[in-house]
Amino acid sequence: MKKLDKLILQAFAGPFLLTFAVVEFILLTHTLLKYLDDIIGKDLGWAVLGQLLFYFSVSIVPISLPLAVLLSSLMTYGNLGEHHELTAIKASGVALTRILRPVWLLSLVLTLTAFWFNERIVPKSNLKAFSLLWDVRQKKLALDIKEKVFYSGIPGYTIRVERKLGPEKDILMGVMIYDHTQKTGNATVMLADSGRMYTRFGGQYLVFELFRGHNYIEQPDARDRAGASFFRQGFKRNVLTFSLSSFNINRTKEELFKTNRLMLNIPQLLHGADSIQRALARQRALLPSRLGSYYQYQRFDTLGQAKDRRLARLQVPAARLGPPPTKMQLEQALNRARNAESFVKATSQQLFEVARDSAEFRIEVYRKYTQSTAVLLMFLIGAPLGAIIKKGGLGVPILVSILFFIIFYVLDTTGSKFGREFVLPVGLGMWLSNFILMPFGAFFLYQAYHDSGLLELDFWRRLAQRLPGYPRLRALIAPRLAGGLKN
Repeated sequence: MKKLDKLILQAFAGPFLLTFAVVEFILLTHTLLKYLDDIIGKDLGWAVLGQLLFYFSVSIVPISLPLAVLLSSLMTYGNLGEHHELTAIKASGVALTRILRPVWLLSLVLTLTAFWFNERIVPKSNLKAFSLLWDVRQKKLALDIKEKVFYSGIPGYTIRVERKLGPEKDILMGVMIYDHTQKTGNATVMLADSGRMYTRFGGQYLVFELFRGHNYIEQPDARDRAGASFFRQGFKRNVLTFSLSSFNINRTKEELFKTNRLMLNIPQLLHGADSIQRALARQRALLPSRLGSYYQYQRFDTLGQAKDRRLARLQVPAARLGPPPTKMQLEQALNRARNAESFVKATSQQLFEVARDSAEFRIEVYRKYTQSTAVLLMFLIGAPLGAIIKKGGLGVPILVSILFFIIFYVLDTTGSKFGREFVLPVGLGMWLSNFILMPFGAFFLYQAYHDSGLLELDFWRRLAQRLPGYPRLRALIAPRLAGGLKN
């Protein structure tokens, strides 16, 4: 490797690692914000939170790489241009394409790495992340009994506490407990003046030690509601133990989530899409026979007999054709037509949903390719544009990177939506962002290769002069501008 390649790669490595870490952090924060309501208040512990952070951070690596390459390419070649190192290298007879080659080769390696990551690692990390997230969603909120608020988090009981005292808020005053374990409503109530709350066996059980209270029990008479009996039983000390097993996180078998398209690689996705297409073809083949039950047919033995009967019917006078249909017959025909219309609408919607499921699988297949190719595309945009702008640091490169990444994200989202709704073919919709931005990258490369001042006013003046109607437009505007200056 030549010294020039080492210089450029060393200049690229620092910004790339920094921007990749920043982009990972931003996208990870955005991902966690979507599931914040499922995580907050459940006392998951650092082990579960660490697993979620790790799995989600691995899943967003292919998304982070394109933006990191775009930003680091802009910073690298912008720094070289700002410190006149790019000019010195060109003055020594080295072409711009030769200067871009080391980072281009590294971007190619990152593209292949992103594809391998998308194919091998991301499905496994998605399986781990979303199966764990499902278990977190099923977990109840952490035990939090507040003052003067009925708490029903413990299955079978409703608890109300008037006040909580002590440094650990474990001394209770004015305790009311409704027992619903017998499925008889509020027939059993326990009142106590005071009590103490603590846990046992490593937090598996919650213990309420109550003092000076009464149990109130209603036993209704099955034959006579008015004859229900009431019992009251006093106590000086009573101990209640509640199981906290519902507050623990229970892991579900990961095999139950493996059929989701986010957990599949390309061969599995193609197999799933083919299976859905075969099911769609079977449903379409059965459609005529199902629709035929809504109609009545007149059958003939042979085609010749049908023709003879039709001719004979035409020769019969109109008065002998039979009485007109009755109102009941018309209503029956109308109802039959409405039923056929409802059947067609429901069946078409069902077939559309099945076809969209197949499109979802194919979208995930194309996404593995488009996200990987986006790494090369972002380099093609960022590196020449950095050589044109000649500004390093975190100012202009960040603004330009955010602008192009937003454009790429909007086009990618729009293309996938068009493919899902069959506005465009799935393949064309998924490659839409790459197809639209590729000419911009080629244009920036051309301008940077010819040392064009893309951001200078003279460049746009010369570009306007090449337009066919420029002389005529100038002849119309120049006298007016001259007159305005004189006034």
